Amino acid sequence: MIEVKGTWHVLAVNDLEKSTQYYIDILGFKLEFSVEGWRFLSRGVFRVMLGECPDEVPASEINNHSYIAYINVEGIDALYAEFKNNGAKFTQEVADKPWDMREFGIVTPDGHRMMFGEEIES
Repeated sequence: MIEVKGTWHVLAVNDLEKSTQYYIDILGFKLEFSVEGWRFLSRGVFRVMLGECPDEVPASEINNHSYIAYINVEGIDALYAEFKNNGAKFTQEVADKPWDMREFGIVTPDGHRMMFGEEIES
């Protein structure tokens, strides 16, 4: 049987050092591996590969196409509080949604947007 074991989100960033520090300091990721022009980071099973592309159009200029992931979590309120305390920039504050999810959204310095959600128990 075939099983997907995990995913890596590959993101172009304009300033690799600045973006790496944001993921570590603000979002709580840890550095897994580093090689010239790339940083591999993870927070649990959520993994990103940041590739330095200083001459590319930043994600902040591609509007809705800048969404990279919807991350299902346990402990949404604690995660929201952690990110808020660390200075994350939010696109949406934490709130219950009609689709039975409690969620919030953030945006990185490069403009990549992510949504974090937890199922609301009925």
